Amino acid sequence: MSAKSPKIIRRHISGVFLLNKPLGISSNAALQKVRWLYRAEKGGHTGALDPLASGLLPICLGEATKFSHFLLESTKRYQTTIQLGNSTTTGDVEGEVLLEAQPIELNEDKIQSVIQQFVGDIQQVPPMYSALKKEGRPLYELARKGIEIEREARPIHIFAIELMSFTQDSITLDVTCSKGTYIRVLGEDIAQALGSYGHLTYLHRIQTGHFGIVPEYTIEYLESLTEQQREALLLPAYAPVDHFPKVQVPEGRAEYFSRGMESNIDHPAESQVLVFDEKKCLGLAEITDKKRLVPKRVLNL
Repeated sequence: MSAKSPKIIRRHISGVFLLNKPLGISSNAALQKVRWLYRAEKGGHTGALDPLASGLLPICLGEATKFSHFLLESTKRYQTTIQLGNSTTTGDVEGEVLLEAQPIELNEDKIQSVIQQFVGDIQQVPPMYSALKKEGRPLYELARKGIEIEREARPIHIFAIELMSFTQDSITLDVTCSKGTYIRVLGEDIAQALGSYGHLTYLHRIQTGHFGIVPEYTIEYLESLTEQQREALLLPAYAPVDHFPKVQVPEGRAEYFSRGMESNIDHPAESQVLVFDEKKCLGLAEITDKKRLVPKRVLNL
């Protein structure tokens, strides 16, 4: 008989780890690795990065998962390189060459003029190689079979595009954008506006919401630490919404709040506030016009 693998004892641990995801693995694989290292009961990431993309992937463990959707909805910032001259089936180096173009003359003024056309509210057609679903099937499954279907353009917002560097056949940009933006598609569109075709050869996320990347926070670094050292790296469970207004729970009402019960509070109306009992965060709440504190997300810490 073969020996059974030792059972992993899960821990009731909560917090946010700002993972610097490497190339070559999916966001879910990175999440499961971090969750395993912390032996966390549950975990979730906050906006997938393709295997060929690297950078900031905040991992929410335990009670922090109650706030992960706020990061999914948040602004993102990327650094990316667009290779000019040809497009690919996937919009990046993984795909097969689709269309080729003659070399073009590039200068800084021309690039600046083009990229500024993409700043602000724009419409973007999602790529076939995406996780968006059509009748329950991810588009990438259809794309792999050579099937292309009509996709409606969706509104996105580009807050800023900065030119970092360029050669005669590539440009490297710093892009700050809204959720739902496909940088691969943006790269293709910018290349076409320059008079060429293009695909991404580099994509690195450096910011998600109010979190910036910590380069040394890699999986290898986590693996090198003791359990106590790993815990010291975790941000609080409420870190995704730490920028929200904060209030103290009315005296004697902490236990009631934790049971999901409303309380009277002498405070102006607020749609979202973090509620504390001294230094302990109890959760997220709304304060109504009638000065009622209404629990919305209760933390079990």
